[in-house]
Amino acid sequence: MKRKKFRRRLLLLVVICFIIFLFGKSDWMMQKLYPVKYSDLIVESSEKYKVDPHLIAAVIRVETNFQTGRESPKGAVGLMQLMPTTSEWIVERANLEHISADKLLHDPTMSIELGTWYLNHLLDQFDGEKIVAIAAYNAGPGNVSKWIEQGTWSGEYATSDDIPFGETRRYVQKVVYYYNKYKELYPQL
Repeated sequence: MKRKKFRRRLLLLVVICFIIFLFGKSDWMMQKLYPVKYSDLIVESSEKYKVDPHLIAAVIRVETNFQTGRESPKGAVGLMQLMPTTSEWIVERANLEHISADKLLHDPTMSIELGTWYLNHLLDQFDGEKIVAIAAYNAGPGNVSKWIEQGTWSGEYATSDDIPFGETRRYVQKVVYYYNKYKELYPQL
């Protein structure tokens, strides 16, 4: 009987110590829950195109969870899920002939470079308005411009529930969530 009590108390003590360890090392635990892969490539493209690396990481997390070889049902490819026509337009516009649509699907370097260039382009187009650029990355700049011009959406995160496309509404909310999480967990990114 005493032996069973001792084992239960010992087990309880071990569980309590484990919980304390996890909470004491919460940054460690959170980084395991919210990993960032390809950080060197993200930082390189971030510096080259002047885009916040946390934003790049958040877009990748929402688009593919850092998994290469992904193709969406609509045909978007690569880590940052660009449509082939958008990719071709970026390659032509940015003089990135070394990037092919075929490589985009499996090569994280190519996908991150094109996606970051496109984010930079959208940020420029929308005067640095990050939330609007995020929405445009998902729904297209034409749709987002129309929503803002018609007063359907203000372009602010606080009114993101007004975004007409449910997919884009959720996309903006997820990207902003991961953006804030990555800024908190990886300030050095």
